[in-house]
Amino acid sequence: MGLFTKIFGTYSDRQIKKIIPLVDEIEGLADKYKAMSDNEMRAKTDEFKERLRNGETLDDILPEAFALVREAADRVLGKRPFRVQLMCGILLHQGRIAEMKTGEGKTLVAVMPSYLNALTGNGVHVVTVNDYLARLGCEEMGRVHEFLGLTTGLVVHGQSREEKINAYRCDITYGTNNEFGFDYLRDNMVIYKEDMAQRGHTFAIVDEVDSILIDEARTPLIISGAGQKSTDLYDRAEAFVSKLRKFVIKELDLKVEHDDILADYIVDERQEVLP
Repeated sequence: MGLFTKIFGTYSDRQIKKIIPLVDEIEGLADKYKAMSDNEMRAKTDEFKERLRNGETLDDILPEAFALVREAADRVLGKRPFRVQLMCGILLHQGRIAEMKTGEGKTLVAVMPSYLNALTGNGVHVVTVNDYLARLGCEEMGRVHEFLGLTTGLVVHGQSREEKINAYRCDITYGTNNEFGFDYLRDNMVIYKEDMAQRGHTFAIVDEVDSILIDEARTPLIISGAGQKSTDLYDRAEAFVSKLRKFVIKELDLKVEHDDILADYIVDERQEVLP
């Protein structure tokens, strides 16, 4: 196995080699987007959406979209994603795990795949471990998305139902894993679909994935609450049933015909005679 690894590389090495042509293509588009005005860059978002509606896939437009976001981040934040950050962004789009150390720009990396997947109009969730990181991502990296014509929302503890609904209606929603989880549980407790806050689960980027999907997952999210509307329906149903006329058929009433009974419902307590 050691010789095999030396010749062909590890699994990670082989996967990275596959995306190097994509990274080269993204970097090759740098001069094209540098020459564009802000309005021309913003118009590319509508163009990408139209191309997706006409049958192209996210993978088809990935190099152009990443190159666009790279230039936008440079203009808005003064931060230009490095080559290795482009690689990590591609891996996140592919649903893989990219290990990055503190300070290597994870928040900036997430801007590229979140922008790309938000072009479908189905919404993107960026999941963080605390309110500070969620707010930082929404307020700072959200400037890049808004520069390109997309909307960003924030979901944190203490917000009203209306604030959360508006946040989930945005193209990209930043929030903590607990709030996303509890909002999902709350949505499963409502009676009417229009009362749900979340609008679906299409694509998510999870920060600190080992913490959220392993450590935090050991503690279950538990929610309970009284269904006020359903309680009222139970009371009304009980009041209605209590007014109905009941007739009970016992063992001795073997000759009773149902047509002769003046009642709204019949309770038959006779034991079934087996052959």
